[in-house]
Amino acid sequence: MLVLGDVHASDPDRRETLLELYRSLEPDHVLQVGDLEHYDLPAPTWFVAGNNEDLDVVEAMRAGEEPPGAANVHLLASTVATVDGCRVAGLSGNYAPTKYECSRAELEGGRRRHFTHEDVERAAELTDIDVLLTHEAPTGLLSYGYDPGCEHVNGLLEALSPSLCLVGHHERHREAEIAGTTVVSLAPAWERYYTLDGHALEGETIQLEAHDDDFAPPDSR
Repeated sequence: MLVLGDVHASDPDRRETLLELYRSLEPDHVLQVGDLEHYDLPAPTWFVAGNNEDLDVVEAMRAGEEPPGAANVHLLASTVATVDGCRVAGLSGNYAPTKYECSRAELEGGRRRHFTHEDVERAAELTDIDVLLTHEAPTGLLSYGYDPGCEHVNGLLEALSPSLCLVGHHERHREAEIAGTTVVSLAPAWERYYTLDGHALEGETIQLEAHDDDFAPPDSR
């Protein structure tokens, strides 16, 4: 299974990098951790929305609709799907302290990019999760002289106990064990791609492997 970090495919060069990964690797299934910005894809792809998306497309997917021009793309928004034998859940959006206690219905315009307490509570009720996708990082994973993580993501790790949590947004590779879960912040798709092996439903160990992205044009790296 192909796993991709942030894509930012509204940029033409980065969109071409994305599509070349699909053409060259011919994946059967793809997981992606947000800031996708292109929704017509050559293979079935499950993603969480980031803070940079076409929010009208994302909201249509939240409502269970199929937006015009979108193909082979599935939003994980406090929902779960079985992908290549793994139970994959996702929390879409990023954290804004001033909007967290709002209901999702109260979010308008660009504020629709955030997750709310309702989204986290719904995600926490999911069961038997093997892989959790989030755009926002938990605390204890990254440091910029301060910890940019979100404790609500830590709460999800404790509630769901996934084997693996894959994180976007920060566009750098970092790994840590948090609340008994292996948590990996993914490098962006123009630097690395990842493969995920193992079928959790068959009792195999889930293993993530990183690969340098030789498909990206030099100017897009």
